[in-house]
Amino acid sequence: MNRRDLLKALAAAPLLSHAGSLLAAPATDAKLLFVFLRGGYDANNLLVPVGSDFYYASRPNIAIAKPGEENGALPLTAEWALHPALRETIYPLFNGGEAAFIPFAGTTDLTRSHFETQDSIELGQELGGRRDFGSGFLNRLAQSLNGSKHAISFTDQLPLIFQGSMQVPNMALRSVGKAGIDARQSQVIAAMYRGTPLQQPVSAGFAVRADVTKELTGEMQAANRNAISTRGFELEAQRIARLMKDKYNIGFVDVGGWDTHVGQGGANGYLAGRFDELGRGLAAFSQEMGGAWRNTVVVVVSEFGRTFRENGNRGTDHGHGSVFWVLGGGIQGKQVAGEQVAMSQATLFQNRDMPVLNEYRAVLGGLLRRTFGLTPAQLDHVFAGVKPVELGLV
Repeated sequence: MNRRDLLKALAAAPLLSHAGSLLAAPATDAKLLFVFLRGGYDANNLLVPVGSDFYYASRPNIAIAKPGEENGALPLTAEWALHPALRETIYPLFNGGEAAFIPFAGTTDLTRSHFETQDSIELGQELGGRRDFGSGFLNRLAQSLNGSKHAISFTDQLPLIFQGSMQVPNMALRSVGKAGIDARQSQVIAAMYRGTPLQQPVSAGFAVRADVTKELTGEMQAANRNAISTRGFELEAQRIARLMKDKYNIGFVDVGGWDTHVGQGGANGYLAGRFDELGRGLAAFSQEMGGAWRNTVVVVVSEFGRTFRENGNRGTDHGHGSVFWVLGGGIQGKQVAGEQVAMSQATLFQNRDMPVLNEYRAVLGGLLRRTFGLTPAQLDHVFAGVKPVELGLV
């Protein structure tokens, strides 16, 4: 193996989580899946403010019709309705008390930059101070739980949210059948690090990859026989569930394709297709979790929302406030939670965006505290200085 192939192989290998106890039974049944929609999705067409005439005046081409009209939104409350693409997936979860939405949510970061705002959320640190890019808030959560919760990132590379002193494996399940290195190469690399400080992390990293591949081999063979596509979030979500229900308590996955400046569409079109795919994936995850679903919380966020008014290209531009999703078999769902205002020109942030009334660290702090039973000291380690908001969802 030459140097270039070695570097590629090491980049493809997952990192170590907890050597020696990685695959041990978790110490608690509570589970968290954090889903990051990268690109800043249009929350105003996800959670539709059907009581706002200003919404329909602001979006003459892309607004979602009111409930009861052709291709109309799905009623949730007197003020809010859901995009019709989620009729068969998320809407039944909502009506069954297993889904809720938090509008006017997000960070107070005002850059409207995808990268800077994503960094802000993943780090979970107070704005205005020095950023520590080696400390993501999910890593701090794993630290606070003293390693009793097994964490994994279902991504090609370890994301910022999991950077930190607690070593966490990462593996993109959509390509689990395309190993970057074979068994012989694994042995060669392991031998190179034998007797060095990296021996244990390298060996454990290969163990993670081998275990995940073994876990999913049967499913992949069945998929080939039945001509089921391995592409798309739906199948990846099922794979995530198969691992999380038995082995991992904290998971992270990101889904791209939400930057809809042009040709966004309304009840149909590009954004509707993304909602349909995401909804099918989340519904498949809930079903695959089986009995573990009742102890699982799924949080769906994006770096920011989008402009309340449509632009000249029948799309939307970078905004501010967004809508968070909270799903789970044991949550107090069937509600649109958090602080809210009626949507009008007077309530827009800087005359363009949904305002942030539910700061994300406070919202997530309340959810995590309830989900994992965090002490005040543990919560302060995850989100320093935060005053958690209890929304009654968990």
